[in-house]
Amino acid sequence: MAQNKNALLRYRTIDRCLRNTGRRWTLQNLVDACSDALNEYEGKQDLVSTRTVQLDIQMMRSDRLGYEAPIEVYDRKYYRYADPEYSISNRPLSQHDIDVLNRTIDLLRQFDEFDRYHDMSDVVSRLQDKVASAVRRRPIVDFERNPNLKGLEHLNTLYDIIAARQTVCVDYRSFNSRSSRPFFLFPYLLKEYRNRWFLFGSRVGDMKLFNLALDRIVDFNVCRDIPYKENPEFCEDFFDDVVGVTKHSRLRKEHIVFRADNSQTGYILTKPIHSSQRLVERDRTDGSMTFEMDVVVNQELIAQLLAFGSGICVMSPRSLASRLRDIHRRAAEKYTP
Repeated sequence: MAQNKNALLRYRTIDRCLRNTGRRWTLQNLVDACSDALNEYEGKQDLVSTRTVQLDIQMMRSDRLGYEAPIEVYDRKYYRYADPEYSISNRPLSQHDIDVLNRTIDLLRQFDEFDRYHDMSDVVSRLQDKVASAVRRRPIVDFERNPNLKGLEHLNTLYDIIAARQTVCVDYRSFNSRSSRPFFLFPYLLKEYRNRWFLFGSRVGDMKLFNLALDRIVDFNVCRDIPYKENPEFCEDFFDDVVGVTKHSRLRKEHIVFRADNSQTGYILTKPIHSSQRLVERDRTDGSMTFEMDVVVNQELIAQLLAFGSGICVMSPRSLASRLRDIHRRAAEKYTP
């Protein structure tokens, strides 16, 4: 880890500590927290010196990095933010930051001509519009977003853990649980689906592949005493036959045939439900079309099919058709006087 990355890790650690107003933070507490963070993410046992943390606090207080953090000492011993709502992650971009980001965007735009980088265009556009909003210019592109989404604060740290190939223990609470439970995981991938983020990996012990929603993660820690393992079943094409994020051994890929009436064909043609979708037949009399696709039947696929309402009809497999019919029937019963 480069020295400037070490410094950034210490700044983030100090910031996290000072935002925790439920505890009093002495200088030694901050030194210990920075040492623990360096050990956790870099595996180094070296202790951070008191002098280093003192210089970090001075740097955070100054305007050299644009932080100007309102760090104060009270009772001649404890450190805190004078403004409890302050965080270095909430600071506005400086003009220097904006200039650097714009140069970076211009550089990334040059890769658009290469086929393998075409899928970067959305990311670059998001970055460009975010920079524009930082200088209070009216947005040109309005991306789908969820401002109340939880768990985004875990993204950077989990990214570093996956990159470092480290085992992690995740304290996780599902929607249906009253309390959290630990999961020991070999993490492989962070995936976004419909404005929610998921962590994919294999469970320590049986190597079962599964995912955890970031917004349900309570806490997590690196497990250095458990060697990291890859799962050969998790490869680059793992999600090629999936809509969404749910795929496990109990779900099978099936050949699905469905008919869409003329009110839905335009949407389905221009935005396929899955990449394997193919047009099989076009009815010239009523404008309906028949499609087929090979995809895992999971809850996300069913939700997509239900979103078309009566505009589509699944013809096969019969098990899926019956499942959708039962859902529609129960929904219709709720509207019956």
